Amino acid sequence: MNDTNLKNIKHIAVAGNIGAGKTTLSEMLSNHYDWTVMYEDTNTNPYLSDFYNDMKRWSFNLQIYFLNSRYQQILDIRAGEKAVIQDRTIYEDAFIFAPNLHDMGLMSERDFSNYFELFRLMSTQVAAPDLLIYLQSSIPTLVEHIQKRGRDYEGSMSLDYLKRLNEKYENWINNYTDGKLLIINVDNLNFKDKAEDFGYIIEKVDKELFGLF
Repeated sequence: MNDTNLKNIKHIAVAGNIGAGKTTLSEMLSNHYDWTVMYEDTNTNPYLSDFYNDMKRWSFNLQIYFLNSRYQQILDIRAGEKAVIQDRTIYEDAFIFAPNLHDMGLMSERDFSNYFELFRLMSTQVAAPDLLIYLQSSIPTLVEHIQKRGRDYEGSMSLDYLKRLNEKYENWINNYTDGKLLIINVDNLNFKDKAEDFGYIIEKVDKELFGLF
């Protein structure tokens, strides 16, 4: 691949519902292309566990924390010298998770309006990823992945919650026009364990980023 093309790439992002495989794919792509990974802040997030126990009480706090964290990540990516692959995007917070909480009555109109105005302001200060990779997945696949990793705070997550998120993801992706988009359906892929499946994804990414077939 062309070194000039590589130097022009700063920001790759992986989007997808909970359990779609974003972190695993981000790590594998980072190793393949020598990109730096920026992870979603779930391990040190002070609100996440409380949120899953009482979504209505902690929804606004959680979303503001994620918004701030993601915004800072984008600023760091654009200011840095090396290409970065980001595990989840600022758009998912604003167009999927916060609206979903609002629709479910778990975030008040006042809090949602405040949140979205802050996102709108932040979004004018940052650029879209050079490539957005969306991992499309059915509910059974998501549930299987979530159960396998066994995170305690995800144990109380309902199927209805996952379905609502999936619907919002599809709507967002169908209307995404901010930059290059690669949709990968992961229902019949095991890119973590099967080299041919990971190779299939690499071919798709190469084509989008470098025009290679």
